Amino acid sequence: MFEMKKKFKFKPSIWQFLALGYLAAILIGSVLLVLPFAAKGGSNSYINALFTSASAVCVTGLSPYVTVQHWSLFGQIVLVILIQLGGLGFMTFVTSVFMLFRHSIGLYERKALFASVGGTNKLSGLPRLIKRIFIGTAIFEVLGAAILCIRFVPDYGGYGVYLAIWHSVSAFCNAGFDLIGSTSLAKYATDPVVTLTICALIIAGGMGFLVWGDLIECKFNPKKFQLNTKIVLLMTVILLVLSTGLFMAFEWNNTLQGHNFGEKLLMCIFNATTPRTAGFYTTYPGEFTGSSFSLTLILMFIGGSSGSTAGGIKVGTFAVIIMGMINVFRGRRDINIGKKRIEYSLVEQALAIFAAFLMLVMVAVIAICAIENNNTAIAALTVDDGKSLFERVLFECFSALGTVGLSLNLTPQLGIASKIILIILMYAGRVGILTLALALGEKRTTAEIRKPIDTLLIG
Repeated sequence: MFEMKKKFKFKPSIWQFLALGYLAAILIGSVLLVLPFAAKGGSNSYINALFTSASAVCVTGLSPYVTVQHWSLFGQIVLVILIQLGGLGFMTFVTSVFMLFRHSIGLYERKALFASVGGTNKLSGLPRLIKRIFIGTAIFEVLGAAILCIRFVPDYGGYGVYLAIWHSVSAFCNAGFDLIGSTSLAKYATDPVVTLTICALIIAGGMGFLVWGDLIECKFNPKKFQLNTKIVLLMTVILLVLSTGLFMAFEWNNTLQGHNFGEKLLMCIFNATTPRTAGFYTTYPGEFTGSSFSLTLILMFIGGSSGSTAGGIKVGTFAVIIMGMINVFRGRRDINIGKKRIEYSLVEQALAIFAAFLMLVMVAVIAICAIENNNTAIAALTVDDGKSLFERVLFECFSALGTVGLSLNLTPQLGIASKIILIILMYAGRVGILTLALALGEKRTTAEIRKPIDTLLIG
């Protein structure tokens, strides 16, 4: 007698579902971008199509091509759709399609959606959350496009409307792709209409949907804000003001020379905003002083808010690490913030994300430096701005994992292996290091018998 074998049935966890969703979007986008009519020249390698698709879905902005020069109208539309998909989140689109066709949404899908936008226990508020995400996104992007038209239409005519819409979507989703040219938004460095609008869109997208929802529910009354909202707003203001002042000090006699105070302030605000995490620039990062270069790396590392279109370790993670460090130095275990206390396990998760981020960057930098050590094209770039291979690779890896998109012109010169490494970094940065770890990890029950305690010397 033959025994019937049980059919293998794979039921992914919530975290695996999210990770696979973004991967599927990247692969579908790469197939569309590799089509002959997606590029103006008709020729397009798959690795570059895959890289661009990953960069768009992961709302990064790194690209092997100058977007406006290489991609046709079809390619550009595919890109902006991928950017919107990546910005709003894979689960947001899946859930909205289910709702559109009146398909029942189970507890599993609800948990996946809430996990993708920051996590909450209010699973009953799904329709309202979806509605807020789409309406909020539409308001910001339409308003941003309308303001950008004030400058782009006089400069580009009717084509300026298309540019305004495209850049508004790219900015709100923190993608950093632009259609201006190889110098990004440098021609608008001293234009308050363009720079302040782009900055506002980046900050709005980087704060997260749950933060905006809380602001609306509390009618902008600070006393009623959730703790997460207060921390995000406080850290956003501190980082913006502090980094603007530092850029002003570091670049006063460098890239800011020849500009009046108002123009300098405008340029510094943009320099402080875009590394968290949109790859536009009005000042080429390769021209920065060493201090500004390092500050940009730190801002890319921190990123924006959890559940937003931004990347990095997130401001909440950074705040928890700082507060946890202060409490350790004071000999306290409880982390009190005002009238609230946060669990110490949150510090452990934050430190794990911090360490994982640094380790991924270190491994990637070592690997790419080894692969590209004899790349003559990269060596030629050093003549232009004096940046070494290590500095370029370090900057590019931070930019990829932080889903920023700022570049020192390294990406177009990289080989296939190095581009695959950057794709992995962008993917990990968008999906989230913690989400990816939970998706790859094996769920095990905790053993009842625990091993004896010992100690290690630290510090």
